[in-house]
Amino acid sequence: MGSETPKPHVVCVPFPAQGHVSPLMQLSKLLHCRGFHVTFVNTEFNHRRLIRSRGPESVKGLTDFRFETIPDGLPPSDRDATQEVPPLCDSTRKNCLVPFVELLHRLNSTPGVPPVTCVVSDGVMSFAIEAAKEVGVPEVQFWTASACSFIG
Repeated sequence: MGSETPKPHVVCVPFPAQGHVSPLMQLSKLLHCRGFHVTFVNTEFNHRRLIRSRGPESVKGLTDFRFETIPDGLPPSDRDATQEVPPLCDSTRKNCLVPFVELLHRLNSTPGVPPVTCVVSDGVMSFAIEAAKEVGVPEVQFWTASACSFIG
């Protein structure tokens, strides 16, 4: 028997705000429907909020659509509060590279999970560019703003 080519494995990492998470989740679902193994990466803060609002079943995923987390680097805050954007941007830029690289390496060494073949990150999560380069996979920036606002 010939060897089977593993599914392409995309790791998607949105900026942790609803207007960024929702569009990247939609793209992730489309990629999954087209045969990709998907790992969707939330910050630990947003992951806990998702579980509180939708229940633990909402993040169980499928064998080929998984949820993972990385820390955002901010101190714990009110569990129902929205995080302030400027400190969140600064913290993700400074603190997410190492945990994200570690996650990519862990995914690549997890039995039964195809190796990561691509990273799709929110344009604000620029640390993902360096992380993808470090593990040797292409990285695509996903911008959630409309074309009109991007041009502006």
